[in-house]
Amino acid sequence: MAGHRASRVTRRDVMKSMAGALALSAAGHRSRALAASGQGWNTIVVGAGVFGAWTAWHLRRLGQRVLLLDASGPANMRASSGDESRMTRTIYGADDVYTRMAWDSLGDWRWLSLRSGLPIFHPIGVLMFFGRREPFALQSMEAHRRMGLRLDVLERPELLRRYPQIAWDGVEFGLLEPDLGPLMARRAVQTLVSEYVAAGGEYRLAAVLPPPGGAALDGVRTVAGETLRAERYVFACGPWLPKLFPSLLGNRIFPTRQEVFFFAPEAGDDRFEPHRLPGWADFNDGDIYYGFPNLESRGFKIAHDRHGPRVDPDSEDRNDRHVSPAGLENIRAYLVRRFPALATRPLVGMRVCQYENSSNGDLLIDRHPDWSNVVLVGAGSGHGFKHGPAVGRYAADLLTGRLARVEPRFSVTSKGESQHREVH
Repeated sequence: MAGHRASRVTRRDVMKSMAGALALSAAGHRSRALAASGQGWNTIVVGAGVFGAWTAWHLRRLGQRVLLLDASGPANMRASSGDESRMTRTIYGADDVYTRMAWDSLGDWRWLSLRSGLPIFHPIGVLMFFGRREPFALQSMEAHRRMGLRLDVLERPELLRRYPQIAWDGVEFGLLEPDLGPLMARRAVQTLVSEYVAAGGEYRLAAVLPPPGGAALDGVRTVAGETLRAERYVFACGPWLPKLFPSLLGNRIFPTRQEVFFFAPEAGDDRFEPHRLPGWADFNDGDIYYGFPNLESRGFKIAHDRHGPRVDPDSEDRNDRHVSPAGLENIRAYLVRRFPALATRPLVGMRVCQYENSSNGDLLIDRHPDWSNVVLVGAGSGHGFKHGPAVGRYAADLLTGRLARVEPRFSVTSKGESQHREVH
């Protein structure tokens, strides 16, 4: 595809990436020394996933003294911000707020990618395709026209010409976002936390207990028996957020089990390499499948965007962390229909992660209803990663009183107790 660029990885890149990981470990020791010396914080951010890390970063840029905590480390294997890759896209139908947030985040992702020894943002484009001119597609086209954002409309003959490796049966047209592409999720979060520490922020490994009730929050307690205090607090804990605030969010955020698969293209077959295939999503009448080309030789990634069964992120049940035979069968059947050359190829990787869904898919970025010095950030709902920089900026501005207008869709009160997905 014209405009695609391959990333060249050098020994210097690898050494820089390793140095970043070592910096995170050293940061924990420095943070404990500062805490022992009695140094206070303006804000404590609990959760070093994509939302928490960007919030801490923006608060630090505002001059705040920030402590960032995480129970298992940035983008750890149980976190929703872990794993290999995530999609950037601005195609959101009539949900302009997410189109704008995704676009506003892109510059930050490009900056972070330049700071990393290895690429975080792969500018290979994103293609979403449709069986007909349905409202979601038409609304997306109108939103891009109104905002002045590029969106290429590819009719079926052009799809056949550009991407013959895809079977286009039942597809009328596609929408290509040439300026967007995949993000390397784990690398992104860990690089950002390293940058935050280098900018004077503090990070440490610590598990936090559910806050007690009361008129105000005056510290967070850790499982190690410490009480850490600041003027303000942010909780950005992904699927653990309902467990920290069970009475408020236990029935409003739904962690669900999601399966991801990687397949090996045939040796020597470059049709599924990033220079030949963008990130893609098959709208499929709202029952979305999506994936990536063979990024960094990891394999062709594919997942079904349907919400899975509810899951406990702390579960030790083997079935909660292993893909199901039914899930693999479903993906193989989809490959037969849309990517036939991969239908019988070896499965080389698989992972179970989780979404944390709000009732309709909207994000949560709001003050705690009882504690004015606490902001809750979460409900990524399977589409939140790309918005990380904008979410962090919004949360930081909300916490510090800089936000001129509060988005009602991000409020706690807008979150229902039954799932009815509306945001794709």
